[in-house]
Amino acid sequence: MTTTRIRRARWTKRSGVLALATLTATLALTLLAGPAAADDINLDKYDFKVVGNVKLNSVPLEDIEIKVDGGGYSAEVKTDAEGRWAIGVPEKGDYTVTLNEDTLPTDIAVVDEADDSPNVKEVSIGPSGSAVMNFFIGRGERNQTSFFDQLVERTVNGLNFGLMLGLAAIGLSLVYGTTSISNFAHGEMVTFGALATLVMSGGLGVPIWGAIPIAILLSMAFGYVLDAGLWRPLRKRGVGVVQLMIVSIGLSLALRYIFQFFIGGGTAQLPGADSPKIKLFGSVSLSVVDMTSMGISVVVILAVAWWLVRTRIGKATRAVADNPSLAAASGIDVDFVVRVVWIVAAGLAGLSGILWAYFRPGIRWDMGAQILLLIFAAVTLGGLGTAFGALVGSIVIGLLVELSTLWISSDLKYVGALGVLVLVLLLRPQGLLGRKERVG
Repeated sequence: MTTTRIRRARWTKRSGVLALATLTATLALTLLAGPAAADDINLDKYDFKVVGNVKLNSVPLEDIEIKVDGGGYSAEVKTDAEGRWAIGVPEKGDYTVTLNEDTLPTDIAVVDEADDSPNVKEVSIGPSGSAVMNFFIGRGERNQTSFFDQLVERTVNGLNFGLMLGLAAIGLSLVYGTTSISNFAHGEMVTFGALATLVMSGGLGVPIWGAIPIAILLSMAFGYVLDAGLWRPLRKRGVGVVQLMIVSIGLSLALRYIFQFFIGGGTAQLPGADSPKIKLFGSVSLSVVDMTSMGISVVVILAVAWWLVRTRIGKATRAVADNPSLAAASGIDVDFVVRVVWIVAAGLAGLSGILWAYFRPGIRWDMGAQILLLIFAAVTLGGLGTAFGALVGSIVIGLLVELSTLWISSDLKYVGALGVLVLVLLLRPQGLLGRKERVG
């Protein structure tokens, strides 16, 4: 058999494995998510809630978008056929309720002559555990954000989200490229970074600027332990990639519920999560945390690119991803390279989890699992095993997720990532930057 045929056979096998892995994850996450109600959200997660009605002269208005913000928490919902809505919130306190007037019928607005912004109201959760906010709707003019301004605002948010997603996707891509493992526990490695930061800052009182580096180092140590205690012994036994994928799914579930056992099912906030927004231009507003997050993401991604292209261990990593057997025959210590990749991937995932905790905002036991499908979609879109492809795929996915809310409900914005995943597997399984004859 010629070298080209061997490479094609290897690609076909790996494509089949990844297709099985991603489609299995898609089905599992879809079944676990279940259908989302149009008139309420997070009521089953939290003990407190904000509820209300939207009516015009006693006539209920359907599909009106309501947003609740406060204490670093944010959630959106649309009214049902009876004009009702409800949003679960994590704790007592003050919240801002905003009715999106762009979703109201033509020539209809929230009316209050004594208030310049009648569509934005403040509520407080009291001893009853709930607060009610009803809006008076009438004929009148309303302030509308132009489509262009919304497009620019969501593009900036999508870029921020894509950069954060890229950190996790690059790590997952490096692991797949060097070990052929579709690691479904990568989402829990993302969660681990956020939880380590929470323990350092909230539990031990370490300042946030010191807690974040410590959490990243702990994440890297976590990656080392996983490889040394689990993945390397399995590789030595010659366990197949499908079996390794199943092990990663089991590991994901185990870690997820261990996290829930220790921190519970609520949402916790990192220091600075409620930092105020600064108006930049148009309708674009970013907090200092948002801008810092984007800057950190860019710097770390450039550092990883330099490491892969310029350093000796980086070049060895690319060689192992291209052909492990040939790399070993050339004198490269494949086990050492794989160990380094697991440590780097875990550190990147941990940093991604910290930034994700600020972007959401909030820390939950299953927060990594919520974006696992997006990470897989980014890796598949960019090209299997290619770190630079994972970055490109992440930017595309981030923009797609945020821009899709211009036309569809924010509750459905992750559906676009699922569509991209399926289309790439059908039309171009090697991804945007991948090649059919090469994985790595």
